[in-house]
Amino acid sequence: MHRIRLNDLAAKLWTRRSNVPAPIIHRRSIAGRNSLVYGSEVATARQNGLPIVALESTIITHGMPYPDNLNTALKVEDAVRKQGAVPATIGIIDGKVHVGLNNEQLEILSKADSAETIKCSRRDISFIASHRLNGGTTVSATMLIAHAADIPIMATGGIGGVHRGAEMTFDISTDLIELGRTPVAVVCSGVKSILDIGKTLEYLETQGIPVIKIGETPEFPAFYCSETSDKIKAPYRVSNTKKAADIVKTQRILGINTGILFTVSIPEKYTLKPDIVDSAISEALERASAMHITGKQVTPFLLNELNKITCGQSLEANIALIENNAKVAAQIALNLCEKSQTSCVEPAPVRSIISKRKPVVVGGAVLDTVVQVKESKINVSQKRHNQNYTK
Repeated sequence: MHRIRLNDLAAKLWTRRSNVPAPIIHRRSIAGRNSLVYGSEVATARQNGLPIVALESTIITHGMPYPDNLNTALKVEDAVRKQGAVPATIGIIDGKVHVGLNNEQLEILSKADSAETIKCSRRDISFIASHRLNGGTTVSATMLIAHAADIPIMATGGIGGVHRGAEMTFDISTDLIELGRTPVAVVCSGVKSILDIGKTLEYLETQGIPVIKIGETPEFPAFYCSETSDKIKAPYRVSNTKKAADIVKTQRILGINTGILFTVSIPEKYTLKPDIVDSAISEALERASAMHITGKQVTPFLLNELNKITCGQSLEANIALIENNAKVAAQIALNLCEKSQTSCVEPAPVRSIISKRKPVVVGGAVLDTVVQVKESKINVSQKRHNQNYTK
């Protein structure tokens, strides 16, 4: 009823100002649910209330060379299916937002020219859609679209974060912002090793995002490595995916509208030594600086350089960890489905613990001002003082 009234009001206000048809407003849609194109497998899963895991597509368009990217995408989807869940790889083709790409569409993105296919974050979606372009969705865009499709969990290799030297460049991934405002759980192997992991964890804390390690050890994983060189610990740890699903369910019941970051260490067989990775990253960063690589091109460039420097070891590790993360995400989705009395897709009605009333703040603000006067002579109370004076 409220949604209908809101649409009627929007239509009246809109038609007074233009001849363009009024938009239909949906509670959690990025542009109206009709704008999402569901793959047949995902559509069936939604109808039957089956667990679904969203998957990003930037790893296909910008993360790996062909045919490794296509083979990895297919392996990752199979890893989800083997656990009893349904994969929903998200991407944009000819301006249409797809939730669940078929094999032909995966091949289109895997063969697309990375210079013409846009690395798509939240800010890029409307531009790509309006110009009918192709886009590989990052973690931030995948979260946004997954939430619009009522998919509560996604898997990726590693999230973006605070870049090294961000105190000078302000280069901070929008993935961190999205995690702070979109209630989708993300399963990953921590932050990409090319980033500043310590600063990223600080930023995640500022955004109010739970960071939880799944496993027997508390160390925060460093993408290619099972732990950072200085052994940074994750803020929280759970031993299995059932407990992880409990956290997702509790967060939804409480109505806390932020994401959750679940971290999983790379399988031990594929773990690289931190000193080797750090050395390779330093070399790759020097090359990026010399070639003036900036913005959204930095991460794909560095990953490609690391693959060259490590003679393919980093690519092999990347494939192994994303496949493992998809498996873990599927297990969480399955457990979440078992715990829910309703569909695995549609969230149960909740009453948020966060009040919607406008707060009243009683108090004051104290501002200390320090002024340094450099003149040798100043007037104070109409008298002249021949000395440095600080007040």
